[in-house]
Amino acid sequence: MIQMSLKSIMRELKELKDGIGNMSKRGDQSKLWRSRTRSHVAPDEAPLESQLSEQSPWASLPPELLLDIIQRVEESETAWPARAVVVFCAAVCRSWREITKEIVKTPEQCGRLTFPISLKQPGPRESPIQCYIRRDRTSSTYLLFYGLVPSEGESDKLLLAARKVRRATCTDFVISLVADDFSRASNTYVGKLRSNFLGTKFTVYDSQPPCGSMIQSTARLSRRFHSKQVSPRLPACNYSIGTVTYELNVLRTRGPRRMHCILHSIPVSAIQEGGTAPTPSALPQSLDEQLSPLHSSKGKEQIVDTISPSIRATPVFSPGSREPLALKNKAPRWHEQLQCWCLNFKGRVTVASVKNFQLVAAVEPSHNVSPEEQEKVILQFGKIGKDIFTMDYRYPLSAFQAFAISLSCFDTKPACE
Repeated sequence: MIQMSLKSIMRELKELKDGIGNMSKRGDQSKLWRSRTRSHVAPDEAPLESQLSEQSPWASLPPELLLDIIQRVEESETAWPARAVVVFCAAVCRSWREITKEIVKTPEQCGRLTFPISLKQPGPRESPIQCYIRRDRTSSTYLLFYGLVPSEGESDKLLLAARKVRRATCTDFVISLVADDFSRASNTYVGKLRSNFLGTKFTVYDSQPPCGSMIQSTARLSRRFHSKQVSPRLPACNYSIGTVTYELNVLRTRGPRRMHCILHSIPVSAIQEGGTAPTPSALPQSLDEQLSPLHSSKGKEQIVDTISPSIRATPVFSPGSREPLALKNKAPRWHEQLQCWCLNFKGRVTVASVKNFQLVAAVEPSHNVSPEEQEKVILQFGKIGKDIFTMDYRYPLSAFQAFAISLSCFDTKPACE
């Protein structure tokens, strides 16, 4: 048995990562790798695999020893940026990547975010995952970071980024894995949030179809792109997975905004005793995994904009399909001394704002959801400083779903205030 300290293993892995960065200067594929490791959680696939397999002695380790090494790394590095070592393990070669993906658990199981797919998987059931959002008014971008509050060294891990795009009849928030590429023709595109004209109703779109039971009849899919300009490996789909609706405030009464969320990709049974939420295992790597092959057109390029014929404006559930999960505002209380509406954010929100909210499950007695589960705050969002907001979420929401819902607060809603 080869004897080796855990520190030396991690040092070697970091040196291996640096070697990958140096090799990546030679081609376009490796340029994408550099931006991924710098900007978001982790890559799902390692670049330059054949070169690494030939050059790295790590690729030939016995499976038993390899399993022990990765398990030790996983158990010792639980927080970012140190957790990047787990990512380096997945970047060595195919055998390392497969074992790492087997060892690393989902956020629901371990409460940690590691790979990009973690952002599409449900959060932990007990303690929430705590994040914060930084708004940049000049560039109309919103960055979601992993952490309690912004750190002084700005070393916090970027999870997701969104850019606000105003259009004639709506507003789009395009969501990406990186902060410098918001193109739908990029494999860093993960979804978007679109509002109606009044800013009272928002639709959440995912770049991949809902996992499990919420199949074709519940997903609105469309694609719009120049058919010759988009690589078949890049995602260009949108599936409607939920809506966020704000009640109109016709009488202009004082109080927080009232919002209601319907999550078509999560059944209400997920919060019942013994229930589970859909958990995707991988991000789509090509359009072929999401829709039928594209029709090639000859001659002049045309813009393709197709919508599945079985889809309507609002997701339609086939007979026997499960009822979607609904969320509502947790009712605030009026504080006589402060003369304002108050919610217990447990110290995570420090500035009064109309944007602050807490969401709990909106269920009926027939759903058989325990009172304790009904009181659990699934998502909370609030202001802590100028252009800084906290966002804490838990099961059954994913980071992507929670971020999309939170983004709806940043659109203008004159009819709701």
